[in-house]
Amino acid sequence: MFEAYIFPILLVTGCGLLLSAILVVAAKFMAVKTDETYEKVRAELPGVNCGACGYAGCDDYAKALCSGAKTNLCIPGGDSVSAAVSKVLGVEAADVEEQFAIVKCGGNCNATDYIMDYQGVKTCAACNSFYQGRGSCSHACLGFGDCVLACKYDAIHIIDGIAVVDKSKCVGCGMCAKECPNHLIDIIPATSKVFVSCSSHDKGAQTRKVCKDGCIGCKKCEKACPSGAISVTDNLAHIDPKSCTNCGVCAKECPTGAIKVYQI
Repeated sequence: MFEAYIFPILLVTGCGLLLSAILVVAAKFMAVKTDETYEKVRAELPGVNCGACGYAGCDDYAKALCSGAKTNLCIPGGDSVSAAVSKVLGVEAADVEEQFAIVKCGGNCNATDYIMDYQGVKTCAACNSFYQGRGSCSHACLGFGDCVLACKYDAIHIIDGIAVVDKSKCVGCGMCAKECPNHLIDIIPATSKVFVSCSSHDKGAQTRKVCKDGCIGCKKCEKACPSGAISVTDNLAHIDPKSCTNCGVCAKECPTGAIKVYQI
C-alpha cells in the first residue's frame, strides 16, 4: 500500500523541480534589463505625478529626461530636483520657474450668499452639477474642498466658505486646478504678487448684486496700470504676469477689492 503513494509523490516532486529549473533559466535569459540611469533619475523625482512637466507622470518624465528632455520642468521639485537630476545625467542644471496656485474667487461668506440648502453629495463636482452650485454667483467657489483633497502639500484650505491657497506651502503642481469644476484655480509665477480674485463674466450690475468682492468690469485698473499689464474683456479684468511689475496700483484703484496683493 505504501509503495502505491511513492510514485505519485516522486512524480509531483520531479515535475516541481523541473518547472523550477525552467523558471530560473527563463528568468535569466528573458529578463528585461533595467536602465540604471532611468532608475537613478526616477528616484530624484518627487512622485507627485501631477503632469506639470508636460508628461503623463514622473515615470514618463524620467524616461524623457534620459532621452534629452529639459531638467527644469518639474515644478513641484524646484531647483533642488533639477540640480539632482542634472547631476545624474551629467548636464548643467537649469533654473526652475517656481509657480503657485491662485483662486480666482473672493466670494466668501462675507461677500456673497447661498441661495439653496444643498443636501447632496458633499463634493464640488456633485454640487456643480445641480444648477451650477448653491451660491448666488454661478461662477463662485463651491466650497466643498475637492481641491483640498487633491493637494498633497496641505497648501489649500476652505476658509469662510471658499478655497484659499497658502503660498508658503504651494509648489505649483496644479493638482488642485484639475479638480475644480468651475476652473477657478490658475497657476502663476511665484514672483507674481497681484491677481484678480474673480471669474465672473456677468455684467457689472449683476456681479455687484450677487457678490460684494466681484469684478464689475469698470476698467479703472486697466486705465491705472502703468505697465499695460491689465486688460478687461467680457466684463472681467485679466493680469498678464509677464508684464505686471507688482506695483499694486490696480489693487488700490479697484472699487470692489477684486484685485488682491500677496505679501511676499
